[in-house]
Amino acid sequence: MTQNQATLIGLSAILLWSSVVGLIRAVSEYFGALGGAALMYSVATVFLCLSMGRPRIAPLPRAYLYWGSALFVSYELCLSLSIGFAANARQAIEVGMVNYLWPSFTLLATVVFNRRPARWGLLLPGFVLSVFGIAWVLGGEQGLDGAVMWANIRSNPLSYGLAFAGALIWAAYCVLTARLAQGQNAITLFFLLVALVLWIKYWAFGSGVMHWHGTSVLYLLLAAAAMGFGYAAWNVGILHGRVTLLAGASYFIPVLSALLSALVLSTALPWAFWQGALTVCAGSLLCWFATR
Repeated sequence: MTQNQATLIGLSAILLWSSVVGLIRAVSEYFGALGGAALMYSVATVFLCLSMGRPRIAPLPRAYLYWGSALFVSYELCLSLSIGFAANARQAIEVGMVNYLWPSFTLLATVVFNRRPARWGLLLPGFVLSVFGIAWVLGGEQGLDGAVMWANIRSNPLSYGLAFAGALIWAAYCVLTARLAQGQNAITLFFLLVALVLWIKYWAFGSGVMHWHGTSVLYLLLAAAAMGFGYAAWNVGILHGRVTLLAGASYFIPVLSALLSALVLSTALPWAFWQGALTVCAGSLLCWFATR
């Protein structure tokens, strides 16, 4: 495999991940928030086993195994349930945007905890710009409106809170696993653990009726493929492709995600939303330039 081929495979992961928010929401509408997430991660685990092999615990550093498992499972629960518990499709897309604060959080944490050199004159403005963009997104039709933003958050604090917590957790996962993994990749095992936790929660609390038919199964397979193959493709790109190009392209995921989610969920988004999404991307890119 050439470097260009690996880079293209890595770029396909960005497209797959960009479709995740809309697909998770579609699956939750057919199978429920808990049931849909449990099914999705179960099928994604099968896809990962087929593409990357069955999970092996023995070679994994114990610190990576324990911390990676805890953080990855926590993040995926936050991501899938925040979208699944959203009140409607528009709110699901907004919740997905809150989750995309993680690139800025990750770079800031990398600089602070891993002592990576950075230009603070770019890093801090980039971080503030990302948060500013999220406020713009949550302001609704009016754009930057604090009262509307607060009303949106109060209408469903569980979904918005889970999305924000997920952004922080994923930043911690990225920073810690980079130091603890020692070249190992336990993504298949982590997906399996997420599925197990979700099934336990499903059977403990119940989640309503699952609607099985051709359309629901199609969305389930698409969502699982986007999640599972997205991680597998990204791993190939990072190991063998142009890492700098992939890193820069990944910061456009918020806009791509909003676009694909709007198409999948047949939801119109106001111009103020797109302004906020572009601002989030600009802030993330500024943070990236600050640490190059």
